This record gives sequence, structure tokens and C-alpha cells, in this order.
Amino acid sequence: MKAITIVGASLAGWRAAQELREQGFDGRLVIVGAENRPPYDRPQLSKEFLTGKWDVDELALSDTGETDGLRAEWRLGTRAVRLEHRGGAIALDDGTEIRTDGVVIATGATRETIPGAGEIPGSHLLYTLDDALAVRDEIRAGARVVVIGGGLVGGEVASACQALRAKTTVVDVRHMPLVPTFGIEIAPLCFDLHEDNGVRTRCGTAATRVLGTDRVTGVELADGRVLAADIVVVAVGVTPATGWLRGSGLRVRDGVLTDSGMVTRLPNVVAVGDVARYHCVYRGQRVRFDHWANAMNQPPIAVRNLLAGRTVAPYTGVPHLWSQQYGSTLQFAGYVRPKDKVDIVEGTTAAQRFVATYHRGPRLIGVFAMNMPKRFAAYRRRLPAALAPSKQQASRELSASGPRR
Repeated sequence: MKAITIVGASLAGWRAAQELREQGFDGRLVIVGAENRPPYDRPQLSKEFLTGKWDVDELALSDTGETDGLRAEWRLGTRAVRLEHRGGAIALDDGTEIRTDGVVIATGATRETIPGAGEIPGSHLLYTLDDALAVRDEIRAGARVVVIGGGLVGGEVASACQALRAKTTVVDVRHMPLVPTFGIEIAPLCFDLHEDNGVRTRCGTAATRVLGTDRVTGVELADGRVLAADIVVVAVGVTPATGWLRGSGLRVRDGVLTDSGMVTRLPNVVAVGDVARYHCVYRGQRVRFDHWANAMNQPPIAVRNLLAGRTVAPYTGVPHLWSQQYGSTLQFAGYVRPKDKVDIVEGTTAAQRFVATYHRGPRLIGVFAMNMPKRFAAYRRRLPAALAPSKQQASRELSASGPRR
């Protein structure tokens, strides 16, 4: 390959660029990014960045020397609108076209919303650095903040608002929002942190729209109630950014479908990070995770396979995530279903300091820790061996995982 284009300039795209150079690619490298900013790390946007403990410069993924070392052509502030000629060209929204031999799709996801959110002053989606700056500028002591979405991002936003002494309410359509993430036994222990720290919760009823004209005044719920608000932050999930791939020949279903090596049905196109729905060798099916770890760890394998022109190695990373809320650190790794068996193996839930393991039958399939990071790391190291299929199963998975051509 003489030219490779990376579409997406966040963590996954940045890591792919690093890997291309480290793995010996010496050709033309183009990086397309929708935001008019160099690559930055997103996890802190809903954490300490909102409280002012982190500043913009601390989010940067690289310094000038590292960026120059990539010898890349940067097309920031520009969106890809089409993938053409079986991955041989990319059309941009400025009317130009990039001819390329290989493509890394790292476009991530876009924040889902409700009517009025992001349109009425004082209401915000939270996904980009500009979003976080706008939220941070408005949070103040005594302000009535409604956070729509009780997942990890919503929980982190609520925690930041509480630290700044805002009057905060969390709203979620689920009765227990964190069950899909942590299962039915651990989720309540995490969600209780809100009310333990003076944050109100309103669960089991959807937020239907943001109210206000010149300024946000409240949030209307599906049961007709209205929650008064000075600030509204929406964190109700994300949608993979795949719209620009219509007509490309790629298979798209809740993400770009790839084999176990992150390779799409076009061998010169790979996908990584939040946008990739890849064949998981541990589960025998395609999965997609909006986790920092995947964006960080998938590019080395994807790049290796892209340069080889075929899948020569599968991605075997085990998903893991972390969250900081109300002074507590929550960590999880593995795979979970709501009714998996859970054992508290160290510490106590009453002290909010414990390690829990998840089992499906006799098999270890996940680990969770609250405020025990060192012990979490020890248990997490056991997961790859516990989850690994037999050599025969792994061989079958690798041969069967490719998208149908």
C-alpha cells in the first residue's frame, strides 16, 4: 500500500496512525477529523474536566513532536461523506476526494438526543470537548441541573455537578439504569451513590423533551411531570457514526461489521473503536463496546491485518472500563448478562470497598471492583485465560468470523 487514510481523529484514529508508522508503513498517511482540533482523550470530559481540575491542554493525546513524527496530512474540521470505489476513495464534505489504497474507519459515535436538547440555550449534549466546555461554563452552586441518562457518563456528570454544589437530578427511562453494564446485583450498589451524596433520582419514566425558549426552563417526563431546570445535560447513549458508509458495500448494523481481526468485507478497509462491531473470539458473536480500552487496544491488530491484506491475527482484548463518581472508583472487565452469578470475593459492600466476580456456570466471565484498584488488576489478569476458547474453537472462530463477501 502506498496511501492509507484514517477517518476519525480521536483516540482510535490516533492509535492507528501511531501503529502504522511503528509497523513500518512509510507511505502517504492522511487523517480526517470532523472536529477542528488535534486528537484528545474523551473520558475526562465527564469527570474532572467538568470540575475544573483538568484543563484543555491536559486532554491532548500528543505533543508537537509526536504529531510531526507521524508525517501525516491532517484534514481537521472536515467530514467524510462517502466511501467509494471499494475503499479506493473517500469523498469529503468540502467537495474534495482522497484517493487511497487502505482505510481505517475510526469515526466513533454520535450522542443520541431528545427534542429540544442542544437547541435551547442551557441544554447540552455531552460528547465533544466543545460540549464539555459549554457545560463547564454554566454549572454553578445552587443551579438546578437535570441530567438525562443514568449510565456511567450521566453518573459522572451528576457527580461533577454535585461537587460544584449544584442541585442535581438524574432521570432515566430504566428502573435501574446500570443493569446492562454491571448486572442486577452490582448495579444498585453503584446507582445508590447518587442518593447517598444528595443527588435526586427519577427512574422508570422517560424524559420526552426539554422545555424553554430563550433559555431552558425544565424537562418534561412521559408521565406529564415537569422537572424545573436551569441546565440540562443529555447523556442517553450513542449511535455509531456510519451514515457516510451507505452504498459503500460494507455491512453496517449497529456499527461496521468486521471479522475477529477488525477487517471488513473489503480487505483494504478495517474498523476500530466505538464504530466497530467485531466478531469476538470469546463470545462467538459480534459485539460492540463504547469503551476507551477498545479504542486503545484494537488498532495494533487492525493495522497488522490491513498491512497484511488479510486477517492474520484476531483481536483478543477483554473489554474493561472505569468510572469515577462521588470519590469512588468503579472498575469492570469482562462480559456480563443481567442474571450472571455474582460473588463478593474481597471487601464488603457496606464499606463500599469490594471486589466481585461474575460466573456463568463454573466459568469466570467478569470482575468488578469498587475502590480496590490493585485487587481489581489482579483479578482482571485472570480473565483472558478463563475466557479463552480451546485451540480448536479458536481456529474455527478465526476461519468463520469474516463477513460474507
